[in-house]
Amino acid sequence: MTDFFDRAQELEMRQRDEALARQADAARQQGASLSHCSDCGEEIAALRREKVPGCTRCVDCQTAAEKALRR
Repeated sequence: MTDFFDRAQELEMRQRDEALARQADAARQQGASLSHCSDCGEEIAALRREKVPGCTRCVDCQTAAEKALRR
């Protein structure tokens, strides 16, 4: 009985690791982040550019864009 649960847990861990790897790969493929926001033209913080590959908006403009999508 333990073998069944062990195999299920191993499968779950493998699928989770693969999903995380796909997410990381997709983020890397987005390219370099912009240095200035495409909406307002303000500089995008260096930390944000490092943490969010391919970002094109500053935090304020991204927040506003996401709120607009939810409406």
